[in-house]
Amino acid sequence: MKVFDALQLPSLKHAKVVAGSKGLQRLVRWVHIVDLPDPLPWVRSGELLLTTGYSWPHEPEAQQALIRDLSARGLAGLGLAVPHYFEQMPEAAVAMAEELQFPLIEIPWEVPFATITEEILNMLLTFHYKIQEHAELIHQELSQLALDAKSLQDIARKLGVLLKRSIYIQHADGSILASHAQKGSGETDGIDLDKLFQEKENLLASRSSLRIKRLPADPQAHVPARIVCPISIKWEIVGFLWILEGQEPLSDLDQHAAQYAAILMAMHISHQRELASLEAQLGHSFLDSLLEGQFILTEQVLSRARLLGFDPEGMYAVGMLVFDSPIPLSHEGIVKRDRLIEKTKRKLQDLKMPTVLSFMQNQIFLLIPSEVNPQLFWQAMKGPDLSFAVSLPQQGFADIQQGYKEVCSILPNMTFGHFHRFQDLLVPRVLQGDANARATFLHKLFGHLSTVKNGDVLIQTLLTYARLGFHLKHTAEELNIHPKTLRYRLDRAISLGEFDLTDAETQFQLQLAVRIVSLHEPWTGF
Repeated sequence: MKVFDALQLPSLKHAKVVAGSKGLQRLVRWVHIVDLPDPLPWVRSGELLLTTGYSWPHEPEAQQALIRDLSARGLAGLGLAVPHYFEQMPEAAVAMAEELQFPLIEIPWEVPFATITEEILNMLLTFHYKIQEHAELIHQELSQLALDAKSLQDIARKLGVLLKRSIYIQHADGSILASHAQKGSGETDGIDLDKLFQEKENLLASRSSLRIKRLPADPQAHVPARIVCPISIKWEIVGFLWILEGQEPLSDLDQHAAQYAAILMAMHISHQRELASLEAQLGHSFLDSLLEGQFILTEQVLSRARLLGFDPEGMYAVGMLVFDSPIPLSHEGIVKRDRLIEKTKRKLQDLKMPTVLSFMQNQIFLLIPSEVNPQLFWQAMKGPDLSFAVSLPQQGFADIQQGYKEVCSILPNMTFGHFHRFQDLLVPRVLQGDANARATFLHKLFGHLSTVKNGDVLIQTLLTYARLGFHLKHTAEELNIHPKTLRYRLDRAISLGEFDLTDAETQFQLQLAVRIVSLHEPWTGF
């Protein structure tokens, strides 16, 4: 209970606060009567002291010193019976108490101290009984929550209701995993979460960060006071529980409940990690087999693929996320990779993409459906120590391996902080003399034509046309065919290969192909 609550009792209804009204929120833990010349050895922090003033000093300096010492001892306040030994609270005492915000109360002489102590002690017993009831309720609710909670959101909601506070559960990487806004408080309206959580990095770096901590309010930044409780698993901080204090600081009981809830959150995260590990093993094994082209198609394989979110008929690009870390990975590198994998899964879920991953050292592989712009994933993940590459879209089980080869082939050309498409790096690699890039470039350009009837003739016609500067007459003469025959071949090649011969980039690629093919005369195809 507080001094303000004690003043609502019948025995103190005629009492008068003459100083320190700003300190009426001080907690009262006990009530004590002392009328000795030196009361300090007989009082303790949190007590409301009652006195008749019989042994009080009459010198103003001594009165001020007594008030200063009683406040420093941590008393909740002082009640003086008047008028008798003192007509009223001495002015010197009032001035010092007001300065220290130490409550001074004048109590009518006719009110027995025994009545006051009885009522306060009964109130304290009732208060502690209610605390015990509340503590038991919190314990029961949180214990049941340990069994019933299906998500961190369930825990956040229940804890917020029990404490009547707004709650945030934050991942160690900074993302919000769950939250609860206290109804009617308006605390979370327009709040700047970056400023609210600005101490996160310091807490991660601090050795004492496993302890609960109170952070004061910053009125200028519109950031309320809050309690932060680390969520840890085997000394690894996996997240933070943030509780907005509102109008009143959290009690010791509330803080114990927060710590207990943080343990439940750690247990939940640990359990989810175990489930995710099992799922990841299945997904990792599935994607590894897919990337390496080691699938034997059976109904069981097709069923597992669909359960993992993979459409055997769909088009997918292979993505490769690379993070900056020495190889082989140290313990810190492995922890960094695990956190990056967790973040990757969450972003894939947000984008409605399959959460099937594979990894090797500092590389994480994933599948990107053709209808999803890979740039969206990169925007959600990008950082100065990350690089992301994607292959051309490939269909089904048979061709995903080609996508894997494509992203692996551009690994030496990747730079951290950037997003790379296979097709964007293909020509630069060709110009650098990469033999694999030359073969891939020719296959990308002429692959479909090479599979049709007389496709080699169409390809040779295109190459000759490009070599002679796209001049119809000279090309017809070179091939010793009629111009109409040449036009027929070009039209067919354009139709089957989807070429736009008026496009400067297409013309450049055909002329580059001429240079590549000239290294392997005569033309032998792929």
